[in-house]
Amino acid sequence: MDEGGVEREYRRRRKPHLAYLLLPMLLMMNAFIQTSRVSHDDDRGGSGFWWGPPAVALLLAMTVVRIALEYFRAYTRVTAAGITAQGPVRARSWAWSEVYDIRVEQAQRGSGRTAPQWLTYLYDIRGRRFLLWHLNDWQVDDPYAEVAELCLAAAPLRSLTWERRPDVEELILRGAARRKAVTWGLYGWLAVFCLMLVVDIWRAAVGGPDHPFLLMVCVPLASGVALAAVLDRYWSIRPPRSPARQP
Repeated sequence: MDEGGVEREYRRRRKPHLAYLLLPMLLMMNAFIQTSRVSHDDDRGGSGFWWGPPAVALLLAMTVVRIALEYFRAYTRVTAAGITAQGPVRARSWAWSEVYDIRVEQAQRGSGRTAPQWLTYLYDIRGRRFLLWHLNDWQVDDPYAEVAELCLAAAPLRSLTWERRPDVEELILRGAARRKAVTWGLYGWLAVFCLMLVVDIWRAAVGGPDHPFLLMVCVPLASGVALAAVLDRYWSIRPPRSPARQP
């Protein structure tokens, strides 16, 4: 950061939690076991086994490359022209005239010690929300103080003030309601999927007709979409409270 100015750059400084590394390892182990079993059953240890180790090696290489890109390529940069969020592959930039607000919000429940507790989002003048990956309580000591200082330094560069606009706030609340409805729709899909799995196993055990596509795909998907639509309608009338941290 330049002294008294707005120029600054944020990068990942904290190593990922072990849980993020365990999941790819478990997936790779499962893929290796499954490919070995299928190859053994089909070829009795013959040529069918050749594609198993390369598949596992490819998955491992993709995981290593992604982690490397997140650490050495990704960043969030703030300049007098605006904000640039460079991801592992794609970059997105906003001029200061396009930025409506920058807010620190609490992460979803259950993040605990395996993920940041406070995240920073950029809202544009159309009420759309974008995550600034490197402005959280894992990468900066106090993201709320950092964002407050950033907004203060950027105020002279904006043609608009940081004051709230009712039309944009309405769009922000509408987007929050839609995201919450989709999240609960996914929860509903998962719950119905687990229930249909039990039903399918029971029907197979008692010798009933087997309809796996209907039970495992159609019913959970329809249930999740219906739940999301109902909640989206409900929360459009009674929007959820904003999770933004207040000074």
